[in-house]
Amino acid sequence: MAAEGGGKEMNEIKTQFTTREGVYKLLTHSEYSRPNRVPFNSQGSNPVKVCFVNVNDQSGNGDRICFNVGRELYFYIYKGVKKAADLSKPIDKRIYKGTQPTCHDFNHLTATAESVSLLVGFSAGQVQLIDPIKKETSKLFNEERLIDKTRVTCVKWVPGSESLFLVAHSSGNMYLYNVEHTCGTTAPHYQLLKQGENYAVHTCKSKSTRNPLLKWMVGEGSLNEFAFSPDGKYLACVSQDGFLRVFNFDAVELHGTMKSYFGGLLCVCWSPDGKYIVAGGEDDLVTVWSFVDCRVIARGHGHKSWVSVVAFDHYTTSVEECDPMEFSGSDEDFQDQLHFGRDRANSTQSRLSKRNSTDSRPVSVTYRFGSVGQDTQLCLWDLTEDILFPHLPLSRTRTHTNVMNATSPPAGGGGDNPSTNGNNSGANTPGNSLPIPLPRSNSLPHAAAAAASTPNSKGGGVMDTAIASGVSKFATLSLHDRKERHHEKDHKRNHSMGHISSKSSDKLNMLTKTKTDPAKTLGTLLCPRMEDVPLLEPLICKKIAHERLTVLIFLEDCIVTACQEGFICTWARPGKGGLLSSQNQANSPSGTVV
Repeated sequence: MAAEGGGKEMNEIKTQFTTREGVYKLLTHSEYSRPNRVPFNSQGSNPVKVCFVNVNDQSGNGDRICFNVGRELYFYIYKGVKKAADLSKPIDKRIYKGTQPTCHDFNHLTATAESVSLLVGFSAGQVQLIDPIKKETSKLFNEERLIDKTRVTCVKWVPGSESLFLVAHSSGNMYLYNVEHTCGTTAPHYQLLKQGENYAVHTCKSKSTRNPLLKWMVGEGSLNEFAFSPDGKYLACVSQDGFLRVFNFDAVELHGTMKSYFGGLLCVCWSPDGKYIVAGGEDDLVTVWSFVDCRVIARGHGHKSWVSVVAFDHYTTSVEECDPMEFSGSDEDFQDQLHFGRDRANSTQSRLSKRNSTDSRPVSVTYRFGSVGQDTQLCLWDLTEDILFPHLPLSRTRTHTNVMNATSPPAGGGGDNPSTNGNNSGANTPGNSLPIPLPRSNSLPHAAAAAASTPNSKGGGVMDTAIASGVSKFATLSLHDRKERHHEKDHKRNHSMGHISSKSSDKLNMLTKTKTDPAKTLGTLLCPRMEDVPLLEPLICKKIAHERLTVLIFLEDCIVTACQEGFICTWARPGKGGLLSSQNQANSPSGTVV
């Protein structure tokens, strides 16, 4: 395992690190921050967040960056590895009184060189729509805090939509808005649309269409983050109650659930092809969950404190053809494992599909993802063949022996298609046949990097049409008739320390749930024991800041990180640093090379 040394070495900030593809270098001249570069007093403030948009201007430098520090919000031209940052010339700068920005998101569909739409969520519960290029403020949603009085934890545009956006609050509620509609002058009234285990969805009752269009009540405690699948059809949510919940967004149906090993879950992301979800949180772990099988397939341990951000690197997914080898299980098993039921446009996905054909050579794949935490460390992880498709010879009999024997076999058995039934125990996949520790996840040889980013499909209009058509038509949007997952155990929050709103008891009374001992989830499909799933070791694990890390974004030529001091750092990918890379290498202190 990649670990820090003792003594002085432990507190040393790294300025470069090496992976199998080469050396990543910190570009000190490309660091963004407050214009006066004075470190921000981060005590009691909301996390620094960063978002990007490309406006496709004629200069060839179309990237724009937005970040919040305390009560301030900045909007700059982002020059990345090409040129030093000019902090004296923000395009837009805003300072708020009485509230602080907590999160923000650009609409990539509508962005032009003349105008961008930026949503900003605030600590007092409001959401603002601004145009930092025109320096205009368009609208303010939840202005009187009649919809929700709690902090906005996450705000995102609905993929494929120019007008719909989703907002999560620390109350545990999510709201769907349309920028074209008003919010009303009185508190909204709701009627139940659909409910299930630990969630309920309501529509807004009013004579005229008004915001919010939908109210989602999810789990217990704060809803810390959500993320849309690459095709925009599914929504992954992580909450302070320690649950990952994955919904079919259009059909408002629960697809699958996972429980953290301990405490709340704080962050979540999807793999570029939508097959895997990674979550991190207060158990200091990163957990990899299979969307198809609805089960945990690996955990990663490298952080020494809470994991604050997880993200897949779309540009370092490695794909290579290799010699045929004997797989455990049948061809049908692998088709079930890899079939996702969706057309993908990216080249990596099409190469992955070769594994479904017995006529072509197998394809070896490595997913790269990263994580940053309150321990000020950056970890990079490789999710490889030995974890995704263990090629253990015996295995045809062993694949039917579920190592998570603390759970009785769920109804439906292994014969159900795992993509349509969350009760599948994974008996048809080789992921449960792991009698010995697996090799390190970064053990594959060097492979050519292939971009694996998937463009979002135009999915937002479906939701808009459904709401406009009324509740009766809404339920017909389901892609599949999914069975309810009855083997999951609903339970109260574990040892998490997040805040529950004063109205949470009223909310919970509305949901159908059975209280159980949280410890009973340990050793089940919801939360397998540590010894029951492969344990990943980080490819690298390096201290890169003095304050807790709050941002990790993978771009084509660099990695962007940020810490709670308000410093946004650019790490040039191997061979992408140019002149700045040379300067940094010459100026970097000795002993920082990993």
